[in-house]
Amino acid sequence: MSSISSNNNSAGSSSVARYFDTMDYGPAPESDTDAREWLARHAEGFGHFIDGRFTPASDGVHFDTAEPATGQRLARVAQGSAKDVDAAVAAARAAQPGWHALGGHGRARHLYALARMVQRHARLLAVVEALDNGKPIREARDLDVPLAARHFYHHAGWAQLQEREFADHVPLGVVGQIIPWNFPLLMLAWKIAPALALGNTVVLKPAELTPLSALLFAELAAQAGLPRGVLNVVTGDGATGAALVAHDGVDKIAFTGSTEVGRLIRAATAGTGKSLTLELGGKSPFIVFDDADIDAAVEGVVDAIWFNQGQVCCAGSRLLLQEGIANDFIARLKRRMQTLRVGLPLDKAIDMGSLIDPTQLERVRSLVAAGVREGASCYQAPGALPPGGSFFPPTLLTGVQPASTVATEEIFGPVMVTMTFRTPDEAVALANNTRYGLAASVWSETIGLALGIAPQLHAGVVWVNATNLFDAGVGFGGYRESGYGREGGREGCYEYLKPRAWAQRKPRSAEVVAAVAANEAATKTGNGSSPALPAIDRTAKLFIGGKQVRPDGELSRPAFAASGQRAGEVGAGNRKDIRNAVAAARAAASWSSATPHRRAQALYYLAENLSARAGEFAARIASLTGVAAEAAQAEVDASVGRLFAYGAWADKYEGAVHVPPLRGVALATVEAIGVVGVVCPDEAPLLSFVSLLAPLMAMGNRTVIVPGEKHALVATDFYQVLETSDLPAGVVNLVTGPAASLARTLAEHDDVDALWVFGAKELSRDAELLSVGNLKRTLADHGLATDWHDPASAEGPAFLRHATQVKNIWIPYGE
Repeated sequence: MSSISSNNNSAGSSSVARYFDTMDYGPAPESDTDAREWLARHAEGFGHFIDGRFTPASDGVHFDTAEPATGQRLARVAQGSAKDVDAAVAAARAAQPGWHALGGHGRARHLYALARMVQRHARLLAVVEALDNGKPIREARDLDVPLAARHFYHHAGWAQLQEREFADHVPLGVVGQIIPWNFPLLMLAWKIAPALALGNTVVLKPAELTPLSALLFAELAAQAGLPRGVLNVVTGDGATGAALVAHDGVDKIAFTGSTEVGRLIRAATAGTGKSLTLELGGKSPFIVFDDADIDAAVEGVVDAIWFNQGQVCCAGSRLLLQEGIANDFIARLKRRMQTLRVGLPLDKAIDMGSLIDPTQLERVRSLVAAGVREGASCYQAPGALPPGGSFFPPTLLTGVQPASTVATEEIFGPVMVTMTFRTPDEAVALANNTRYGLAASVWSETIGLALGIAPQLHAGVVWVNATNLFDAGVGFGGYRESGYGREGGREGCYEYLKPRAWAQRKPRSAEVVAAVAANEAATKTGNGSSPALPAIDRTAKLFIGGKQVRPDGELSRPAFAASGQRAGEVGAGNRKDIRNAVAAARAAASWSSATPHRRAQALYYLAENLSARAGEFAARIASLTGVAAEAAQAEVDASVGRLFAYGAWADKYEGAVHVPPLRGVALATVEAIGVVGVVCPDEAPLLSFVSLLAPLMAMGNRTVIVPGEKHALVATDFYQVLETSDLPAGVVNLVTGPAASLARTLAEHDDVDALWVFGAKELSRDAELLSVGNLKRTLADHGLATDWHDPASAEGPAFLRHATQVKNIWIPYGE
């Protein structure tokens, strides 16, 4: 017995020693029994989930989905038609009033129930996600599902607090949401949770390739007591999404996906009045300075680019290394790549699973081949790939040039490209050398350096000595062609609300007619008289780069008083004048970095100098518009008050410190958008002009303003106020002329970062339609009249939010 025991112990010791030497892993598969049983219950095919139950496709058309890891058929799913979308929108519309009327506490209880439901069914959801998407079960289990639950918990809190924290806002109504295939369950939670919490109802269109977790969630949500019609899921391909985008009964579209599709959605929603948020592609930089903890940064690279097979919109796909550490870093990274394991998604011991489908696999292969043709060196982690499926090894491309295809195009796969830099300024230049602006990582043991670099990066999220950190309480979203809008936290809540005063606006024509009639009545009854207009024998020029300049075309347009008499002439600006004004605004970038106190002083000076000339401006307004003297004086006084209001806001509209559930903080910093074009309406010519200019100035933007056509002389008088108010050249630029053509030029200009358009409905449509080139942010009134004298409608945080973008800088604590 002792001999046998001794031999067994010896064999066992040898086996254990071998595993310690080789570090080999045996398979550790997660059971898929429950998931397969759920799929078997729907073997005849999934219908759409509409009005609280599964309903068959209206035309009976279905399609098959496949497991990315094997290519085998997984499920049969309904193909949504326009009729199916109609039914889903009708159900959501019918449910929305009752859902909103339930109140914040009632909705909070439902969201809490959804959070608990996700936790109770965490294993089933994780397995379905891994089967449907091809990602490792560990990622679905340890990140996607817990974070989805966290979103419902967090937004249950916002529902509870809505009546107090968002008392002056109302829900948008019915929200159409389109989510991608890379994080099906997590993207569902990101979008559904805030929409439902704040009183909206939802029609969700999951990705064609990965619809199963959405269908499972909807089924479980109904079991958890979510009222019928509050959440509806319509499955299908791009045509189904297009039908949802185009539906007249949808008040908002929230889209996550490719930049190309984002452009199509921007064009399709132009002029409809639909709210729109876009979370699009990225080409995020991963910057490593020579004082960084190299081993920690190497692990950061693994998380940045090989997490979810690199199929992450914010993946840190551009590795920027300071020259002194580049060779050492790449050598360590290659050694680390040798330990990464690619395998079947349900194996708990793998690091990477499968790409989503053969089409994506071929795209990744072709882009890597293009990089090699353009001079890059390719290193791929050794090791056999599983047979079948869409597997691709971890890949590193070195010697990449900044202008090469792989450095500029989003690969959306497990491919890291590397470049080097010498100085911090060069690092920033390389990092910002992209049309995207979603995320960035900065690695340095010198926290002052890292925090000095972060604000200079054109990205909505910056991680310091970390990467791919997410939380429901911290906003996420991009700049430039990575889209606009935020998801998560307080800033994400505003994307599903609108100011109560804006919800009550009526078409402009009705208000303008009523105002004119009231002013005429006041004049006839002797309540006021229009002061005589002083003679003008000059043509008002444009104001560009701090100077009065003649229009490029040497053309002018007549301006008429209310009496019909010629009051003067204004310059007729053209495309070249807009170009010059944008260049002047771009050159005034120092205004965006000026202190809030400096910007506040400038606004106070404008108010002071306008007040000193109040009588002159009142006379001009009265003579041009025909309003009574008292009304004209009231408009000037209101304009002075509005400048004071935004002078007050300039150093008080600030960011926040988020405390996510980790050792660290996230700084939500408020940044200027950049160069903003503004097209002003005709009504209240001074007050509307000031109301649109002042919030942009207060937040550090530079502006190119097109005054209302009918009364542009009021705005050209204002540039004399600008000249005497210690304002840097180029911060405010005025181009008078035909609003329609100038608005189109601003919309098409790729160096304009945002565009505000107030006026005819057609102006709003053209501004949104033509802004797809660089996906600039727009604020348009769609022909609805604003009461410029009402602070609730025309002043305050609603405008400041549109004048800024939020950057969240994550700063972990400790070692």
